[in-house]
Amino acid sequence: MQKEKIFNIPNLLSFYRVVSFPLVLWFIFGGMETLFVLFVIINLITDALDGFLARRLNLNTKFGARLDSAADKLTYILAITGIFVFKLDELRPHLFSLYVFIGLAAIYLTHSFIKFGTISSLHTYATKIGGYMQGAFFLVLFTYGFNPVFYYIMIIWGILSILEIIAIQLIIPEMKPNMKGLWWVLKNRRR
Repeated sequence: MQKEKIFNIPNLLSFYRVVSFPLVLWFIFGGMETLFVLFVIINLITDALDGFLARRLNLNTKFGARLDSAADKLTYILAITGIFVFKLDELRPHLFSLYVFIGLAAIYLTHSFIKFGTISSLHTYATKIGGYMQGAFFLVLFTYGFNPVFYYIMIIWGILSILEIIAIQLIIPEMKPNMKGLWWVLKNRRR
């Protein structure tokens, strides 16, 4: 088996997101909203950039997929924590749906650890689209304020994409990174 080249630009971008986590957390609990928002935006840009470069330069690796997934989870933790610290009053009437989203995410992560012994790194089309929607919601929330229509479109899409991941994880025998979605898993299973 050929050894993966893990030292590459996409993995360095993912690694940046991992090591920036404590700094951004410090911004949150230090009440530095502007720096928090700036660094989460940088994290969102590097997230999109690492995937693009990995595909474009043919640098997709299992290690990179797992590192990207870990960095994604940490960015989610930062964004959600920052939202609770800085925007709780705006979100308070809508918290139930956010708790459902967070709870389902905890279920699929826990299931992944129990069944596969690793972080889920499926990167389905639905989760990629959901990630862009969540990033856009974050930008809108911190620049223009809370938009309930956009919020519910984003949160419903996020919940449905998590349910798809849970279904895929129940079906597949081993964790494979970068799966397209449930339809493709079922199609390949029939073969």
